Amino acid sequence: MNATNSQLHLTEKYIRDTGCNIFLTGKAGTGKTTFLQTLKKECSKRMVVSAPTGVAAINAGGITLHSLFQLPFGPMIPGSTRAGSHFRFSKEKKKIIKSMDLLVIDEISMVRADLLDGIDDVLRRLRRSSQPFGGVQLLMIGDLFQLPPVVKRQDWQQLSMHYSSPYFFTSKALAHTEMATIQLKQIYRQSDA
Repeated sequence: MNATNSQLHLTEKYIRDTGCNIFLTGKAGTGKTTFLQTLKKECSKRMVVSAPTGVAAINAGGITLHSLFQLPFGPMIPGSTRAGSHFRFSKEKKKIIKSMDLLVIDEISMVRADLLDGIDDVLRRLRRSSQPFGGVQLLMIGDLFQLPPVVKRQDWQQLSMHYSSPYFFTSKALAHTEMATIQLKQIYRQSDA
């Protein structure tokens, strides 16, 4: 990969040389999508690209989180039934999940904390690992000033007993990992004010 600025170069090094989780953020036009497209072509790690919605998944060239991890759309209360446990995973999906090194989540700002904890539960269970996210490295891409997580009032009433906010960064599993935040600042896309 040929990263064109120091933040993208740092992100590339973290992905290539560490297992550290990464939150890659920046305003629109800073190169997040271009970086993801380059990463998909050149990364040596076995990775899966995902996103919280169908449109975002199509734009990222990936799959929705709910489809990949067989998760319900409602709230997932910590300590209640295991995420994805009522669904059967195909042999193909199990093979993909077990062999994954890097999980890319685009539009992470839309991902609720309980969804990220549900992903952690599925990864630990299917990979038979006690490590957070089953030992899979996360690359979370997004801008917290864009789309927030969608939480119905009655769902938040349940979730607020377990999370300080609905945002992904309050995930209990993520709190047990090392995470680097890299903010892209150089805007490449021009706009007419």
